[in-house]
Amino acid sequence: MIMKTESLRSKVLDTLIRIEKDQGYSHLLVNQELRSGDISPKDEALFTEIVYGTVQQQITLDYYLASFLNRKKTPDLWVKVLLRMSMYQMVYLDRIPDHAIIHEAVEIAKTRGHKGIASYVNGILRTVQRRGVPSTASIKDDATRISITTSHPKWLVERWIQQYGKETTEAMCRANTNHKPLSVRIQPLKTNREEIMQEMAESGFKVRPSFFSQQGIIVEEGKVLKSKWFKEGKLTIQDQSSMLVAEILRVQPGMHVLDTCSAPGGKATHIAEKMENRGRIDAYDLHSKKVKLIQAKANELELSIIHPSKEDARNLQRMYQKGSFDRILVDAPCSGLGVIRGKPEIKYHKHEQDIERLSLIQQEILETVASLLKQEGLLVYSTCTVDQQENEHVVRAFCDKHPSFEVDQTFFSDLPRPLRDSAGVSEMGLQIFPHSFETDGFFMTRLKKKWVK
Repeated sequence: MIMKTESLRSKVLDTLIRIEKDQGYSHLLVNQELRSGDISPKDEALFTEIVYGTVQQQITLDYYLASFLNRKKTPDLWVKVLLRMSMYQMVYLDRIPDHAIIHEAVEIAKTRGHKGIASYVNGILRTVQRRGVPSTASIKDDATRISITTSHPKWLVERWIQQYGKETTEAMCRANTNHKPLSVRIQPLKTNREEIMQEMAESGFKVRPSFFSQQGIIVEEGKVLKSKWFKEGKLTIQDQSSMLVAEILRVQPGMHVLDTCSAPGGKATHIAEKMENRGRIDAYDLHSKKVKLIQAKANELELSIIHPSKEDARNLQRMYQKGSFDRILVDAPCSGLGVIRGKPEIKYHKHEQDIERLSLIQQEILETVASLLKQEGLLVYSTCTVDQQENEHVVRAFCDKHPSFEVDQTFFSDLPRPLRDSAGVSEMGLQIFPHSFETDGFFMTRLKKKWVK
């Protein structure tokens, strides 16, 4: 099947409108389109690149466009998105000629609007082609400059500068606009890393081991998602930072483990693998659909000790006796500001009040499940965000309120060596920044109960 270029761009436009208007998730909408069969395999990469790239660079693109738009007349949403995606291609994709991009945009404008809109689109894009985009060199304020050049909301940039300083903030924001390598995890009950890496290399893949986990592999080249290893349940996708959670939980076969906020099941299945599929993992999520994802992931990897159920983690105290679990994982619901690379719309959809609200939920979950941990047990708290209010502040507030708990100091020595002295280490845990190790932004720590005679 060969898709006409205008039709491909129309699908890009529809997807971008759904992301902006309906606050849809880019990764879900992109995957939905790719699975539909309406996009030819040769066009999949271009479709994905334009969608993600346009969302990722939205603030920068709007800054550029502002110089060419009539400030007294705001174009319809679809027209603005069409201009935005066209400009993304003109500025960031060298391999596509400007005249082809402009022609396709004008054809879409004719089909969806009328001659006047087509002329309007043509005029703006021709002017951009002739003049080039405006410079950002004259922007003096650091927060404004970082915001515009890296497409992050100014409030977020200011917040991160206050927490981490200008240099770290700018590095983090720039990393969020770049691709990170895909990482996968082996199923150790079916294969071993050396064996499968050898097979991958022989099949033309470029891979290297991850130091985050002995099960982790970084795929630098090759379409691994359609490979036989996924079909056979020998591999599953997981970011390197997420793999570290099961590693530092220190599980053993036969243990009883609680995973409070488990969906989609990546960490639960990793824990089950570390337990050699012996013992029991009670995995909960708030939504029925997400519970099904946990079960599907367990089935896919042929792991039988995971028992997923629907429940709000804040209600779990009523369901178990005190001291029921050897290990507890609180991978708490969070703002997701550490996964902007893969879900770029997050930075536009989140607000400061969301962080305030989520930090309270995180504390409530910790409060609820703390009593369910055995005296000699361990509790790992983690989030996929980089905001101190959701991370260090939550842990500190919990420990201050519950003096029987403390950060387990052996957590730091258990970390892989490159992480022990990294910039994100604090007395409360480890903050992994997206620019440090080509991973998602992630926070984790390990708590234990102080021994009571």
